[in-house]
Amino acid sequence: MGGRHAGGCAVTYRARMAGDDHSLRVAGLHHRYRSATTLAGVEFTVPAGAIVALLGPSGSGKTTLLRCIAGLESPVEGVIELGGRVLSDVARGINVEPEARGLGMVFQDGALFPHLDVGANVGFGLPRPQRRGSRVAEVLELVGLAGYERRGVATLSGGQRQRVALARALAPQPAVVLFDEPFSNLDAVLRAELRAEVHDLLRATSTTAVWVTHDRSEAFLLADSIAVLRDGRVLQQAPPRQIYDRPIDPWVAGFVGEVNLVPGVADGTTARTALGDVVLSDPLRGEVQVLVRPEDLRLAGIDPHGGWRVSGVAFEGHDTVVSLTGPLETVRVRTRRPDVADGDRVGVTLRTGLVAAAWPI
Repeated sequence: MGGRHAGGCAVTYRARMAGDDHSLRVAGLHHRYRSATTLAGVEFTVPAGAIVALLGPSGSGKTTLLRCIAGLESPVEGVIELGGRVLSDVARGINVEPEARGLGMVFQDGALFPHLDVGANVGFGLPRPQRRGSRVAEVLELVGLAGYERRGVATLSGGQRQRVALARALAPQPAVVLFDEPFSNLDAVLRAELRAEVHDLLRATSTTAVWVTHDRSEAFLLADSIAVLRDGRVLQQAPPRQIYDRPIDPWVAGFVGEVNLVPGVADGTTARTALGDVVLSDPLRGEVQVLVRPEDLRLAGIDPHGGWRVSGVAFEGHDTVVSLTGPLETVRVRTRRPDVADGDRVGVTLRTGLVAAAWPI
């Protein structure tokens, strides 16, 4: 299958065979560090050829989970399987060594060998007979660094070093590539550029990938599926839009985006709220809190008799967040170019067709 780097130069990359199974499964995984539990029964899957993001706050267990998959940490319970092959099963005493797992890994800092040139870094994970072959040049072209084999690592920019780290991970054609926040040390512009390039590269090569991040935007842009972690557990795994529109609980809702949690009374498929009647994604009865994202609200214009008062206007470049007080303590509305100022009275309406998640109070 052909891949392309940013310059548009196509290179050859081995197509994944139709019968290849590069799916990953983690079941009932527990890990402890001294007396502290770091993973508590983690369950998640990565279909072959998919990109799954592990998203969570610092200390949620993301990197520990990745290192358990790679074989760099030892779980105390649970199973890790790759394509049906057991990599780790504590109960059965199975623990495949890291170098025999068929995985590639890209670390946060690249973890390159400073005393080796680019070509030697990329070829490090290859069998010795292949280190002088065409594979090194092939993957360097794949990541946009053709002709860099003899360059010293110290002469490279941060973005180039991460490209070398990616080339090194891809060189042995691993079944799965694991990314541990690889671009967190780069500036925002370069991070966005490399993120887009790597996404296209993983797609072009049908590479199965697990991507650790605490950046929700990165997870939404990259992943086919997002597994949200908190306190060593996967709370929800689902496609990005489902995670955003149908989060499993208010904590997940707030972690993946801005929220207005609006109190209401549900009678089945509809909840009555101070913002109007809201259609619910799942039937509920009684007192509820309804998830209304700031972009789900519309300003109805300045109205001296409006029920809401503007209490803040925060310009964010591409759009603006307007804070309102009134029947509810605070509601935020995200809009493009609001013609309002602090103290104005306004009306508010719900987005047409809104179907919202809600939870019992």
